[in-house]
Amino acid sequence: MLILGITTSTAQVGCAIGGHEGVLGAIHSTRGRRHAETLTPAIEFLCRQTRVELSDIGAIAVDLGPGMFTGLRVGVAAGKALSHARRLPMIGVTSLDLLAFPLRHSPRRIVCAIDAGRGEIFHASYRQSPGGVQRITAPQVASPDDLAFDLQATGDEVLLAGDGALRYEAAFEAVRRVELADRGEAYPLAGSLVQLAHARALREEFVSPAELTPTYLRKPDAEINWTTRDGEGS
Repeated sequence: MLILGITTSTAQVGCAIGGHEGVLGAIHSTRGRRHAETLTPAIEFLCRQTRVELSDIGAIAVDLGPGMFTGLRVGVAAGKALSHARRLPMIGVTSLDLLAFPLRHSPRRIVCAIDAGRGEIFHASYRQSPGGVQRITAPQVASPDDLAFDLQATGDEVLLAGDGALRYEAAFEAVRRVELADRGEAYPLAGSLVQLAHARALREEFVSPAELTPTYLRKPDAEINWTTRDGEGS
């Protein structure tokens, strides 16, 4: 089975195609047009380069977040549209799991932190497990200082990855035993999504488009702003 993977929860837009042969091709872009303008042409280009027709795709995998609210909606909506149009099952994977997967060979505690905006980060912790990583804390939203305090308290050797870690690097400089991952590990990769989704596909862990729910962790900024305005006017 070939799987099309879509990642849009961060500043990077990505798509990949793969299956039992591994990742056949992937495209990622962090600059240029908006997510909605980038994704469809990227998928079309990827299909041409890999010589795969959309009719050859057997499942759609999407990045469920947490991450940028607007970008996340673009990817999930595009995945659902393709699923509906071609009657394909779906698989969802959280963005933090995708960040952790390429670091699965590290014996240290893996902490993934995605920029949440408004001075906050989305984060979760992982440890090495046979064939991949195991999440040991639930995805949550916090300030960089709060995460730094928690990491200092554990005393674990930590590999810290994600664009949130890079943006707030200064908050972690004084924390002992914490090393920042390379900048190439800053965003969820569509290739990782395809690999993780393929393992789930083998176990037939599919969902329908109606069952697939993004992970937001907090209200969108627009809703928060309106709530604040309503409170000020009361």
